Amino acid sequence: MFVTGRLPLVVALGVVPLVLTGLAGFPPYAALGMWMGLCILLAAVDVLLAPSPRAVGVTRKVPARARLGEPVPVSVALHNQGPRTLHALIRDAWQPTAGAGEERQRLSVPPGERRRVAIPLLPRRRGELVSEFVMIRSRGPLGLAGRQARHTVRGAIRVLPAFSSRKHLPSRLARLRELDGNTSIQVRGQGTEFDSLREYVRGDDVRSIDWRATARAGTTMLRTWRPERDRHVVIIIDTGRTAAARVGDGTRVDAALEASLLLAALAARAGDHVHLLMYDRVVRARVTGVEGAALLSALTDAMAPVHARLVDTDWHGAFAAVRTLTTRPSLIVVLTAQDAAESARGFLGAFPDASRATSILVGSVTDDGIAALARQRGSREDVYLAAAAERTMRDAESVADAIRRAGGEAIAADPESLPPRIADRYLELKAAGRL
Repeated sequence: MFVTGRLPLVVALGVVPLVLTGLAGFPPYAALGMWMGLCILLAAVDVLLAPSPRAVGVTRKVPARARLGEPVPVSVALHNQGPRTLHALIRDAWQPTAGAGEERQRLSVPPGERRRVAIPLLPRRRGELVSEFVMIRSRGPLGLAGRQARHTVRGAIRVLPAFSSRKHLPSRLARLRELDGNTSIQVRGQGTEFDSLREYVRGDDVRSIDWRATARAGTTMLRTWRPERDRHVVIIIDTGRTAAARVGDGTRVDAALEASLLLAALAARAGDHVHLLMYDRVVRARVTGVEGAALLSALTDAMAPVHARLVDTDWHGAFAAVRTLTTRPSLIVVLTAQDAAESARGFLGAFPDASRATSILVGSVTDDGIAALARQRGSREDVYLAAAAERTMRDAESVADAIRRAGGEAIAADPESLPPRIADRYLELKAAGRL
């Protein structure tokens, strides 16, 4: 049972008969009691006359997956199995991060018919969104009270990363096609493989002349080269406590997901094998052995429910897990937040040995607000904040120097710039024949 806002108004109207009966000499308490009894009786009659909300069949239409920040079309259908028209107020029990809004949906369903009401969602967080029940209120003919029932009808949506860095993909694919020999640009290096033969043109590298083919053809023939395929790209995403820090509109781990998806899409188009590992103390997500068009779906599906944990990352375990993915020459991309010397000791102590066949990139998300703070000098508080910001920037640079001395390469950028910078570095390694 429930009461509507009309019932208090009807009770408040009892002031009028109370005043009139008081002027007539009737005891006011008796008049008040009679009015309250009448209001209770009207509410009880309204509840009895309200159609039963339990005599309703409830079904959902919910997509299994949706992208973060995009509208999700969700609807609830009611089948009135009772003999009277149902005037319903519907509440779908999604959590606040689903973005369902505060308004309750109103619906009138004639007996024996079915009606559907849309409940649009706008997810504000990755992961699993779940609604376990639908609450239905049936209002009586007087609109004073009614009946309500809970229908257990589960609905679940997996909210995938937004992949807003997708906008950088077309320009990088165009550069990849140039490297792959679809234009006149040809490259040669340690990591390139033979592509085809063509006639020598003035200005070509004479070291690429194929003398045996020249002798057979009777004209100078040149070998062309293309970047090797079937290389391995291993992406490690740190899900420890440093990844939980907010930068811009999201967390550091959100920016790492964007960089991972852009790099994975590019590497898959280049014919390389992509492996993903999300790790803190244990493996939170792992994708390996997936190729082609199914790769991005597998990555987003694995990334969706993973959030940063307030624990220190076990880097020895993380790099040991990498060795279980591949032992082939590869590019290892570590997406983490190593900007303080104290917290980076464990990371640097476990840093693997880079070799001629393996390149290691360390991508870190930075906050542009720190650089802005370092330039403030307006007040005493600004000076102290500027000193702290400069110390933070100096610590981050010292960690980057340590990574370079260990044989890796450090890339630091804001959340918007980090994905394309890592993709560009991947293409540069391809062009130089190092991958």
